[in-house]
Amino acid sequence: MKHAAHSTRRTSHAHARTSAITTLGEQGRRSMTRRRSQAAEVLNAVDAALADKLNEVAPESRRSMRIAAKRNAHKAHLLAGTAMAALVGTAAGSIALAGPRSVNASSTDGGSTTSLVRNVSDSSTSSSDASAASRSQSRVSLNEGVSSSANNGSEGTWALGDSKIDTSQLSRAKADNAVVAKLLDANKDVLPSGFNPDHATGDSGNAYSFSQCTWWVYLRRHQLGLPVGSHFGDGHQWASSAQALGYWVDNTPRNVGDIMVFRTGQEGSSSAYGHVAIVEKINADGSVVTSECGSSYNGKTFSRTFTNVHDFQYIHY
Repeated sequence: MKHAAHSTRRTSHAHARTSAITTLGEQGRRSMTRRRSQAAEVLNAVDAALADKLNEVAPESRRSMRIAAKRNAHKAHLLAGTAMAALVGTAAGSIALAGPRSVNASSTDGGSTTSLVRNVSDSSTSSSDASAASRSQSRVSLNEGVSSSANNGSEGTWALGDSKIDTSQLSRAKADNAVVAKLLDANKDVLPSGFNPDHATGDSGNAYSFSQCTWWVYLRRHQLGLPVGSHFGDGHQWASSAQALGYWVDNTPRNVGDIMVFRTGQEGSSSAYGHVAIVEKINADGSVVTSECGSSYNGKTFSRTFTNVHDFQYIHY
């Protein structure tokens, strides 16, 4: 009986050990399975993140770019349509609030006349109240005050009204010399046909002897900003020398700075060399005041007034 009890205990202990080992094995397997599952989830997450990253850095295909462009264009079209609908709704609301009484079109002399909306509050409004309507409340016919010739669309009318623009500057003539450009406008009605204001001047510096009439005239023309030649010769030769270079020459004083040419012996000039002077002023009666010089004046100038102005030649510019 003792041996049987010992055998039973050994069997029980062996069974317990076996059960414990089995339990531990099942727990180990379950733990292993759980770890494998967790590892698989981590790998899947890493694969998804890696795929997203690769998609970010990978270049777009042409097909994907076309699809994206179409998607953006469709979105822009929808936005534009929405904005247009909003504008139309706003305009419709404004028209509804304005409540125009009438819009009519009638035919006059075979043409079409359109009358704009005249918004008058009530038929009972007095004439004084109607005349006081603001610009936004009252409109007149488009054709009111327009001639029938303008109705056919071939002609229109306009007016400057009160303008402070200096219109004389709008027609300024062009010339290399700014002073000459101003004089061209002043003399535009009497300029010779085909006159070229940018002709050769013949100027290479003051080559005339000190205190001679020619020396002073050259000097004074430069002071006034007007062209003058350096080798026009003796005083009486200046008109023909200037004309040969294209200067405007005639027998009428026209501007301050004109060169007045004396023939030999004329008005006390040298019988051999003639004389030249500068027109400094043109009086209201047509007479001219000159500035002049001569060899005996040692560079000093004097002045005279002439009434027989058309007896001389004048070099203008």
